[in-house]
Amino acid sequence: MNHLKIFSGNGNRPLAEAIAKSLGRPLGDAAITLFPDGEIFVKINEDVRGQDIFIVQPTCAPQNDNLMELLLFIDAAHRASAQRITAVIPYYGYARQDRKDEGRVPISAKLVANMLQVAGADRVLTVHLHAYQVQGFFDIPVDHLLSEPVFAKYFRGLKIPNLTVVSPDVGNVKTARIYAELLGGDLAIIDKERLSGTEVRAGALIGNAKGRNILLVDDMITSGGTIAKAAALLAEHGALDIHVAATHAVLCGEAIARLKSAPIKSVVVTDTIPLSAEAAKLKMLKRLSLAPLLAEAIKRIHLHKSVSQLFLRKTERKD
Repeated sequence: MNHLKIFSGNGNRPLAEAIAKSLGRPLGDAAITLFPDGEIFVKINEDVRGQDIFIVQPTCAPQNDNLMELLLFIDAAHRASAQRITAVIPYYGYARQDRKDEGRVPISAKLVANMLQVAGADRVLTVHLHAYQVQGFFDIPVDHLLSEPVFAKYFRGLKIPNLTVVSPDVGNVKTARIYAELLGGDLAIIDKERLSGTEVRAGALIGNAKGRNILLVDDMITSGGTIAKAAALLAEHGALDIHVAATHAVLCGEAIARLKSAPIKSVVVTDTIPLSAEAAKLKMLKRLSLAPLLAEAIKRIHLHKSVSQLFLRKTERKD
């Protein structure tokens, strides 16, 4: 572990500090400043030659600034002769632009992957990609962590009776099924139609919600439209308490207002993205830390041990 160094950009320094603390390592010394014209300047203030470097930086808002910081940080470490550079991206911005579904548009998720590799990243560690196929955009190893173990432990502790796990759209069914198996609940699906970037229509409910407590699971809450409409539909079908679990608390636009007005008892998120001051005051919001999970993954990568073993039951693990 003497050759392991953890650095942080400005995207989520508290999470980086928590990861470093979990590993019993100090956070690396680096400076990120702005030139008068707004250009970003990164300088690593300690020797990293021959070291295994992990740079923690989600590419959340401000997306472009955080992405540019990460690219410059990787380039600085590469030019300083680091042995291996891992970009730890708790939230991978642009992941939803993963396909060319109309004419004359970019595949931005692929472009970001290309930039990270050109900058000098040797591997990527990320959390709950919006589309798993984004891993295929890279020609370097990608370790894709899921937040299910952390959420499952929390909700198992609540001992919610008559539980039904609901996917707010067809694309999230696999994740919902995992939660249903982990928590011992039923499974239901909502047929969602996206009308625009901010408007959705929650159509039919496939499954039973009457007299059931609900756990709505998704990878992120952005504008809050999907979750709010899904909760309203479930309430119409006779659902009791409605809980929400989402890895990434993007919470932009009218998200806070929509969550407040929806028939939701609690919203549980993780710390992959810093919360805004308004979101931090939301009483229904509960935040779980992924720092221990990320720290263990970093340790395993550094020691060349299996990361996938993290998601097996203790009786199934080989190490």
